[in-house]
Amino acid sequence: MKSDIHPENMDCVITCACGATYKTLSIKSKMRVDVCAKCHPFYTGEQSIIDTAGRVESFRRRYGLTSDS
Repeated sequence: MKSDIHPENMDCVITCACGATYKTLSIKSKMRVDVCAKCHPFYTGEQSIIDTAGRVESFRRRYGLTSDS
């Protein structure tokens, strides 16, 4: 490999909009993110997968599938 072409890794502090901070290694010393594992609805359990318009049922009716198969 060529020498002196790779950036230096340094300690990085990642700050979320909710106030959570994480420490890791990166080529940047600071990063700001909008969502993290503490505030993302999917990971906090506030979001649920909802079948909005009966899409699963209409697919089953269209192709003659039953819930047993």
